Amino acid sequence: MSADHRPATVEALAALVRARAGAPASASGARRGLRIAGAATWMDAGHPVREAEHLSLGAFRGIEAYTPADLTISVGAATTLAELDAATAAHGQWCPLLPWGDDHGTVGATIATATTGPFAERLGRPRQLVLGVECVDGTGRIVRAGGRVVKNVAGFDLTRAVTGAWGTLAVITRLHLRLRARPAVDVTLAVACPATEAATSRLAAFTRGPLAPLGVVAVEAADAAAIGAPGATHLVRLGGNAALVREARTAVGSLGAVTELEAAAWSTIRARLAPAPRLTGWRWDALASRLRDRFDPARILNPGLLGDPT
Repeated sequence: MSADHRPATVEALAALVRARAGAPASASGARRGLRIAGAATWMDAGHPVREAEHLSLGAFRGIEAYTPADLTISVGAATTLAELDAATAAHGQWCPLLPWGDDHGTVGATIATATTGPFAERLGRPRQLVLGVECVDGTGRIVRAGGRVVKNVAGFDLTRAVTGAWGTLAVITRLHLRLRARPAVDVTLAVACPATEAATSRLAAFTRGPLAPLGVVAVEAADAAAIGAPGATHLVRLGGNAALVREARTAVGSLGAVTELEAAAWSTIRARLAPAPRLTGWRWDALASRLRDRFDPARILNPGLLGDPT
């Protein structure tokens, strides 16, 4: 990458993208693109970007608006997950993105890649937690979709479209997120379930039942040792009021031997079990191709990252 662009405002970013989109194409028919980076934690994950210069979003960082009573928050895309968690924890709230990996990554990258984690099924996937976005598309237009409050659904489809598009439709600069109240009681248990079909069925029934945990992850012996659990186990997180957690804990005890662990065990497991960022599953169907043509016709945003529509 021969250049490092660091726009300080969304207007400067839009001007940069417009200039790049309007530049003459190379002999190969492509324009030199922009490789989008927040914290750049997965820049070298083996996903090639063709003819691209580095675009840093470091200026778009921080908590911009937070209304605890509404359970909503607005943040710059380069805000780290750790910063988001610290700001909301002070009010007994959280945005449970908690993707695989660590909290050094940015909120914008988590949304752009739609990266999930061990609590996504119970607490919400990225598309369910994003209320609105501000972004700059591949023509240099500043686009604002959705809103800061749950009841505002204007532009919801565009918000969903850029979530998981890996920056190929637009550069996300700001996000409006839905929050949840942190559970009054939050308990992490290691459960040594027997390796039998009956035990597996009981565990599956528990995760689907009225006392369903916030998350369950199977952990091999080596990873279990890193969190102080004896041998291969299932890591279970229970959350809710005292009565619910007490009853759920009793149910967990019927599944196998139980060891209570510190909540920090989840940070360790999220990091140890984190898969590499994956592009598998993306399909350039007719709708996705039309979106690309509409929002980045010159293919300058993360060019080649998801291949080219056919």
